[in-house]
Amino acid sequence: MAEQSVLSGEPWYTCSGTDNDVVVSTRARLARNLANFQFPETARPDDSDRVRTLVFDSFAQLENAGDFHLMNSEALGELGTRILAERGVIDVPAATGVVMRSDGRVSCLVNSVDHVRIASFAPGLNCGASFADCRTIDEGLQKTLQFAASYEFGYLTASVGDVGSGLKLSVRVHLPSLSFAGEAENVFRGLREKGLSVTSVYGTGDDYGKSLGSYYQISTLSSFSGSELDQIALLEGAGKYIVETERKFRLKCAEDKPTAVHNTILRSFAAAKFSALMPLRESIAVISSVKWGHDIGIINGIDDNTLCGLLYRVQNGHLEFLLQNGNFTFEDDIKNSLPQKIERLRALILQEAFEKITFSS
Repeated sequence: MAEQSVLSGEPWYTCSGTDNDVVVSTRARLARNLANFQFPETARPDDSDRVRTLVFDSFAQLENAGDFHLMNSEALGELGTRILAERGVIDVPAATGVVMRSDGRVSCLVNSVDHVRIASFAPGLNCGASFADCRTIDEGLQKTLQFAASYEFGYLTASVGDVGSGLKLSVRVHLPSLSFAGEAENVFRGLREKGLSVTSVYGTGDDYGKSLGSYYQISTLSSFSGSELDQIALLEGAGKYIVETERKFRLKCAEDKPTAVHNTILRSFAAAKFSALMPLRESIAVISSVKWGHDIGIINGIDDNTLCGLLYRVQNGHLEFLLQNGNFTFEDDIKNSLPQKIERLRALILQEAFEKITFSS
């Protein structure tokens, strides 16, 4: 599959979502394995090929089969694979096949950790909608595929943590106020006690946040404890609590430390406005600060949807794709350096996105 088709359509992450001032996105994932086949890690190559053929044939028989693109992994190419990884479609060891719905919200990895891993994304906090998309695909596939399961354990998966419903839910959140106030770890401790995991999205950060840009992922740990509805309720409840707590500390930061808050936001904006080259890590921190400024009421002229989209648009694979398919002119001293051309293009994209920004007095 050509990289052009990887990027086709309106990205889901540019759409509005519930509580998306704090919750960037929601993801649901269902793990399934075909009966009478070994798990992918120990399967023979011809069995893996057979599984991929069966899964692709099953997708081809869905009522809305025309909405799905079926791709052998080798046809994606290295750049296409990186782009899908940046979009969160590929987050596990290499699969032999990838299925994507035209709108990009729903995808399926074939022969990764499990034979089938169906995933659905939604902007903002919406575990129910994400799970419903996965369940629709799951029910459609089960009309032609037999998945491995038992009455005692539920669906059988390669990972013990996925046995049972096979469902894993996660939300990606932006918590600059909690990080700035030094309260993030207290909130995370409570989440972990409820059986949820907390991880950094973009790696370790500097300054006031332990996570780069204060972006975190909150996920369910086990598919075996409770039904799908129980798991949805757990993460939805945690998401609502995080939203309320971040908003409370957002007001507190604005009231108690307005100078320090303004300084953080203005410095980031200035870095974006006047930089000729922008490294990826710095761009994530800049987007985070500008989003914080917007949500706290300091910055006007941009919205959360645009800022969410920028998190994907500034990634290396996406920018390299633009370079390969666009007509750009660069300064003589960087025109032969791909890393510098990527950093130059990233700086220009941020400056264009921020050109209408104004500051409240």
